[in-house]
Amino acid sequence: MKIFYKHIVDHINDKPDKRYLSEKLFQLGHEHEIDGEIFDFELTPNRGDCLSTMGLLRDLNLFYEVNSIKPIFSKDIEHFDYKFSNKAQDACPKISFLKIDIETIPDIYNEELESYFLNLNLKKNNFFTDISNYISYETGQPTHCYKAEEVENGLTLDFLDKKQQFKTLFDTKIQIDPGNLVFLNHKNDLVNFAGIVGGKSSACDLDTKTVIVECAYFNPEVILGKATKYSINSDAAHKFERNVDLNSHEYVLRRFLQVVEQHTKILNVQLYSNTYKQSPQTVIDFDLDRIINIIGKNIEEKDCIAYLQRLGFVIKQKLIYVPSYRNDIANINDIAEEIARAIGYDNIEPKKFIIDKPKIKSHDDAVSQKNSIENRFKNLLIDNGFCEVINDPFTFQNIKSSIEVDNPLDSNRKFLRTNLKNSLLDNLLYNERRQQDSIKLFEISDVYSGKSNMSKKLLGIIISGRVDKNYIDFNKKLNKKYLVDILNKFIYRADDLNYEVISRDGINSRTTSTITYVEIELDANTKINYVSNDNENKIFDLNIKYTPISNYPLSVRDLSFSIKDFSKCELLDNYLTSIDNDLLKEVFIFDHYLNEKNNEIKIGYRFVFQSKETTITERDVNKIINPIIEYSKSMSGVTIPGFE
Repeated sequence: MKIFYKHIVDHINDKPDKRYLSEKLFQLGHEHEIDGEIFDFELTPNRGDCLSTMGLLRDLNLFYEVNSIKPIFSKDIEHFDYKFSNKAQDACPKISFLKIDIETIPDIYNEELESYFLNLNLKKNNFFTDISNYISYETGQPTHCYKAEEVENGLTLDFLDKKQQFKTLFDTKIQIDPGNLVFLNHKNDLVNFAGIVGGKSSACDLDTKTVIVECAYFNPEVILGKATKYSINSDAAHKFERNVDLNSHEYVLRRFLQVVEQHTKILNVQLYSNTYKQSPQTVIDFDLDRIINIIGKNIEEKDCIAYLQRLGFVIKQKLIYVPSYRNDIANINDIAEEIARAIGYDNIEPKKFIIDKPKIKSHDDAVSQKNSIENRFKNLLIDNGFCEVINDPFTFQNIKSSIEVDNPLDSNRKFLRTNLKNSLLDNLLYNERRQQDSIKLFEISDVYSGKSNMSKKLLGIIISGRVDKNYIDFNKKLNKKYLVDILNKFIYRADDLNYEVISRDGINSRTTSTITYVEIELDANTKINYVSNDNENKIFDLNIKYTPISNYPLSVRDLSFSIKDFSKCELLDNYLTSIDNDLLKEVFIFDHYLNEKNNEIKIGYRFVFQSKETTITERDVNKIINPIIEYSKSMSGVTIPGFE
C-alpha cells in the first residue's frame, strides 16, 4: 500500500518530517520503505484497519495531535426501495446501496482529489470510480459503482452453482468456479465477482451520471485467496481479506457524497441499507496486573488507560470496549500488545531467565553432520564476502508439487517454497535498484514438496556484478567460474553442480550484469572436502545493529592520484579512509598502476556518497571532495591530473 507523505502529515498538528514519522510508524509495527514522498507499506495481515490514511492516523494519534475529521454530506437521504436479495447472509451480514444522480460530470477535480492521482501516479477511470478509489484510500472501505441503468431492476447476492464465464471491468475473461460469491442481476446474469472485481457490463464510464454505489462487509474467509487464484490485481480483495469495519457504511457513503457534491450538483440521492446479522462488540476485562506481567514492564493505570483511549478504545467500570474497526483485538494479550507498541519495544528492557537444562547428548550423527556442513558452508561464503539472507518461507508461486496452507497469514503467499531461487532473485533485484554493483548472497533454508511429502534443506547462492571493490577485482565480473573456484575448496567436483544463468528478460532492472545461481542440497550425504580451515569454529560478532537502507540515489566521484614520492602512498590512504562524514559511505581503491618508466604510481579512488534523508546534491558532494583535493595537492610528490 502506497501513501503520500503529505496526505498523512497535513492532519498532524506537529508536522513531523519523514524521518521522525517513519520512526513512529516502525514503532507501531507498520513496516515500510520511503520512495521520495511516498511511504510504501507492508502491513501485517491482521491490521486491515490500517490500509488507509484514516487508519494510520488513528494509530499515530498515540504520539501526535491528529485531526483526521473530514466533512461529510449532512443532508437527509431518502430511502431507496431497492430490490435486493441476500442469499448469503453469513458471507455478507451487512450491505448498503446508494443511488446518486448528478447534473453534470466535472471536467477537473479539486485539489484534494487531484492530489491522490497526481502524487501517487495513478490512472483516472471515470468520475464515480475515481471517487470510489479515493474513498477506499482514505477510509479503508472499498465501494463498487454500477451504472444505474444496468442494475436498477435489482441484484441478488448468492454462491455460484455452476462454472460461469465472466468478463471483468478490465476486459479480461475468467471462468469462475461454483461456490464463489457473486452478484446477479434480474436476468440472473453475473455482474460482479463479490469483493474481488466488477463486471464490464455494469461498469461506469465517462458519461455515467446516475450510479448505484455498493458498500458491503464480506466475511474475509469468503474472499481469501480468490484474487490470487484468478490472477486479479484487486485492492478491494486485499482489504476485505484483512477485514474492514462493519459499522463504517454510513460514514463512508456520506463521505462519498461529500466529495461528489464538491464537484457537481446532486439532483437526487437515495439509500438502501440492511444489517442481516449483528456483530457483538468485543469487551475485555481491564486487568492491569496481567498487562504488566505480559509486557514485563511496570506501567501506571492512568497511562495505560490514556494509551488505549488515544487508540479509540473505551474504558468503563474496568471493562475495555473494543472499537469495531479493530477486528484483530480479542483478548488481554492483544491489549498488552497495544500497550507495548505505545511504549515502544525498544524501551522495554529484556529480562534474563536462567533455566537449568539437562545436558542430553545427541546420538543423531546425521543431524550433527548436517549442522557441521551448514556452519562450514556459512564460514566459507562469509569469508569470501557473501551476505546471508533469511526470506519468508511462503510464496505466491504455485507449481504441481507446492504445498498449500489452509489458513495463511497472507492470502497472497499461501504456498510453501519449493526452491530458494525466486526469493534470492528478489533480494538481488532489491539491491540492484539501490545501485549496488557487487552482489553476493546466500540462503540456507528448508523447502517443502507435496509430491514427496518431505522437506529438504538447501543452500542457494546468487551472484551478479563486480567481484569486489578493490583494484585487483574491480573490473572482474562475478560468474560461474568465480563460484566454482570458491566451492572447489570445500565440495567434491563443484564444477559438476547445476549452475544456472538467470535470464534478464522480463526483469525490471537497468543492470545488465550476468546473474548466476546454484542450489545445493545439504544432508549427511553431501560430499564435502574437509580442507583445514582456520575459521571453521570462529564465532561471528552477533552484536550487530540494524542500519536502515536509504531509498535515495548514490552519488559517485572518482579521483586519480599520481604519486612520485612512494612514501606518501600510505599517508594518503590513511587520510582518505579516515574521513568521517555521514554522507560519505565508502572509499576504496579501484585502480592501481605502477609506471616504472616514469617512476610513479597511479591510484584511482572511488568515493560513494548517499543521504538517508534527501537526494544528495552536487554542492553536498563538493563540500567533501574539495577539501580532499586541496589537502592532497598540498602533499609533496602527489598530484591529481586535471586539478593542477
